[in-house]
Amino acid sequence: MSPAATVLAGVILLVSLYCGLDPFGYSPMAAFPGFEAYHVDMPPWSEIPTERDAENRLQKAEIKFLHQIQGPESVVFDPHGRGPYTGIADGRVVFWNGDSWIDFAYTSPNRSEICDPKPSPLSYLKNEHICGRPLGLRFDKKAGDLYIADAYFGLLKVGPEGGLAKPLTTEAEGVPFKFTNDLDIDEEGNIYFTDSSTNYQRRNFMQLVFTGDPSGRLLKYNPVTKETTVLRRGLQFPNGVSLSKDGSFFLFCEGSRGRSAAAFLHLLGRYWLKGEKAGTFDVFANLPGFPDNIRTNEKGDFWVAIHCRRSMYADVMSHYFRLRKFLLRLPIPAKFHFLMQIGGKPHALIMKYSPAGELLEVLEDSEGKVVRAVSEVEEKDGKLWIGSVLMPFLAVY
Repeated sequence: MSPAATVLAGVILLVSLYCGLDPFGYSPMAAFPGFEAYHVDMPPWSEIPTERDAENRLQKAEIKFLHQIQGPESVVFDPHGRGPYTGIADGRVVFWNGDSWIDFAYTSPNRSEICDPKPSPLSYLKNEHICGRPLGLRFDKKAGDLYIADAYFGLLKVGPEGGLAKPLTTEAEGVPFKFTNDLDIDEEGNIYFTDSSTNYQRRNFMQLVFTGDPSGRLLKYNPVTKETTVLRRGLQFPNGVSLSKDGSFFLFCEGSRGRSAAAFLHLLGRYWLKGEKAGTFDVFANLPGFPDNIRTNEKGDFWVAIHCRRSMYADVMSHYFRLRKFLLRLPIPAKFHFLMQIGGKPHALIMKYSPAGELLEVLEDSEGKVVRAVSEVEEKDGKLWIGSVLMPFLAVY
């Protein structure tokens, strides 16, 4: 072998060792050395909705409360119509009283100065497990209590006067919740909610997306018996939950895969509560991107928040999971993988479905000029209140 070839071989060997060992911990999975990557079922492009908003109408949305709130994931109004209330990145649930934001509730009993607001959306991640991260919010319209799905502290409840929320349940079948995400309440007070993973916390949400971890669960909490039941298990990133207006079923988002040949990445699942199909599941709709929360409006239609459209990179990586695992071991920052996953830049997409599963409307900001990374859409008095787990504002359309 010539000297040049020897040097080249040595360089290749050193680079291979560096990438394989990742001595400086630059890979997105450095904190999870024994991680696995899983196959993600994806439908053909021909089987996902092609409708688009050519006018990018969400670019006409009004930005409200810029830099006053960080990461308002869920938006609710109380039984008297006051609000909005929203959970933000520093662990508080805050309330707009018409003049300013005031503290309403918090989920962590261990709050301290480390939970003080900071300007960067990612600066909170380090201490989320201490400060709490309220995600899904729902009011009990009869009692006025606020139910909270906190990513770290499980399912909680706080009275109409606010304060420290009381934990209701933190585990099911002896397995603790690790990423409690969203919820809804039926007429009997039963709560249906999601635990997005039993292996990854919310502060590692990118790793959960990258690996396709199938440990998520769909659950039910009975307030009378205090029992928590697993309705479905083995889900990849289950997220939003919303009951139909007549209470016969509820929808839930699954961000990665379904449980049958007809159910794939980015779907709305339907779980039947009444009638001959009670206790069974079917696919309500396939979605063109990664879904977050669902909310039902007064007419009974469902607004679905889509965090991002499906990208070609995500499509390829879903099938070639061994390649994905190899790439995740390389010293490539998580931010790069995330941008590739979402198609290069944050953008916005929301969709409205009828109770029968008919797509009624599509609203977009495909360039992310005004609205990005939508987490939830709450319709009130003819306006759409749009929350985002990443953005420092609410948008109103």
